[in-house]
Amino acid sequence: MGDHTTVSVGGEEVRVSSPGRVVFPKQGWTKLDVIEHFVIVAEGAARGISGRPTMLKRFMKTVDDDPIYHKRAAKNTPFDTVQIRFPSQRPGRMNVPRSQADVVRLAQLGCLDFHPWPIRDDDIDHPDELRFDFDPTEGITFDQIRKAVAGAKDLLDELGLVGWPKTSGSRGIHVYVRIESIWDFFQTRRAVLAFARELERRMPGLVTTKWWKEERAGVFVDYNQNARDKTVSSAYGVRPTGYVSAPFDWSDLADVAIEDFPLDRFATRYAAVGDLTAGIDDSAGRIDTLLEWVLRDEENGIGDAPWPPHYPKMPGEPPRVQPSKQQRPDDEY
Repeated sequence: MGDHTTVSVGGEEVRVSSPGRVVFPKQGWTKLDVIEHFVIVAEGAARGISGRPTMLKRFMKTVDDDPIYHKRAAKNTPFDTVQIRFPSQRPGRMNVPRSQADVVRLAQLGCLDFHPWPIRDDDIDHPDELRFDFDPTEGITFDQIRKAVAGAKDLLDELGLVGWPKTSGSRGIHVYVRIESIWDFFQTRRAVLAFARELERRMPGLVTTKWWKEERAGVFVDYNQNARDKTVSSAYGVRPTGYVSAPFDWSDLADVAIEDFPLDRFATRYAAVGDLTAGIDDSAGRIDTLLEWVLRDEENGIGDAPWPPHYPKMPGEPPRVQPSKQQRPDDEY
C-alpha cells in the first residue's frame, strides 16, 4: 500500500496519504478504515455539510491525542471558501466543502467528524437549521435521554416541524430541524431556547435548560449550540469513541443505542437502511410560533439565558457568572 493510495468517490479520485497509520489504537483501525467508511457514506455525509462553512477538527495522530481546530481556511485549501464574521466581529475565510469527494478530503486531513455552521455560504447570516442537542448530566441514563427526545418529537409535531434524529456518537442524541432561512442567529437561538423551556415545563425533573453545570439536573437541551460559530458534529462522522453519529428513524427511538453503530460495522448498517437523512432538504418549516413563545416568556419575566464564554455581552442577557459566585447584598452574609 505504501505511503499513499487513491480512492474513487463521487466520480473523482482522491489521494490518501499514510493510509496504514493507526488512528484508533484500541480497535486497531487505520486511516484507510476511516476513509473507506466515508467513501461508503459519502452521499449522506455530503448532505450535511455541502455549501456550509465548516470548521476542521483534525486528529493528526490518534484519537488519544488532542485534535487541532482550524476555523480559518489555509491558503492552499482544497475547498471553496467564504468570507465570514466570527462573534468577535473579526473577519476570516472558512472552508466550504461541497461534494462527496470533499467528504473524503476532509477525512484525508484528519477530520473524523465534521462541524458545519447551520448556514449556507450564499446567506451567511440566516440559518436554515435548528439544532437540538440532548446531553445527559450526572446520573442520567440513555433511556432518560430517549424519553426526553420522544417528548421533543411530540412538541415538534404540534409545531408542524420535521425533526431528523441521530445519535451523537458520544453520549446523547441530536435532532435537526430545517427551517426557512429568513431569521438571524439571535432569533433561531432564542427559538430553540423557547422550545427547550416549553419541553422543560412539560417534562419537569427530566429536561433542563440550566446553563450552569452546578444547577443542571436531567437531560440538558443545549440551546447555545445555535449561537453563531457554534457547531454540532454532523451525520455519519466518526467520533473519538469509535462510534458513528448515526441517523435513525423515529420508529427506532425506543431501542436505539450509541453502541449500535461502531465504525467497523457501519457499512452493513448503511447498506441495509441507506441514507436516513434523504429528504431533509425538502422539509423546511417556520418558527413563528416559537418566536411567539419567546415574547410570551419575556412578558412573564423570563428573558434570555447565558451565552457561551467569549461571546460579547448580549442585550437582556443575565449575569454571565455562575450562581454560586454571584455577589449577594451585605445583609445576606
